[in-house]
Amino acid sequence: MLIGEIVKRTGLSRDTIRFYEKEGLIKMSKKQRRENNYKEYPENVVDRLILIKSIQDLGFTLKEIDTFFSLWQEEDASCENLVYTLENKLVQIDTQIQKLTQLRGRLVSSLDNCRRNNCEFEKSVPTCIKC
Repeated sequence: MLIGEIVKRTGLSRDTIRFYEKEGLIKMSKKQRRENNYKEYPENVVDRLILIKSIQDLGFTLKEIDTFFSLWQEEDASCENLVYTLENKLVQIDTQIQKLTQLRGRLVSSLDNCRRNNCEFEKSVPTCIKC
């Protein structure tokens, strides 16, 4: 199957597919080319790309996905490893949510101060810069 068909079936761009290939997330051998030098992708590439897309939608980075695929190839992937990986991702997301909540609180406070003409940013700017 040519890359155009994969684009239609996965919704990913050609550049994304080529990037994943370059990064080793999908593997192609030199033998998988047509006489006109077009790449002939096997059917399992579509499944792999859809899997990558779904894992990314869960918040995993390409590096994390690559690590998991490496474990899978080495047959070290298990439900236990998956649970550990998912729990770690949840901790990371909870930490991000906490930081974003704190940031939001500070922004709301700054906005309230500015609306009351008590802008903390003006106080922190040296006089010569205001001029």
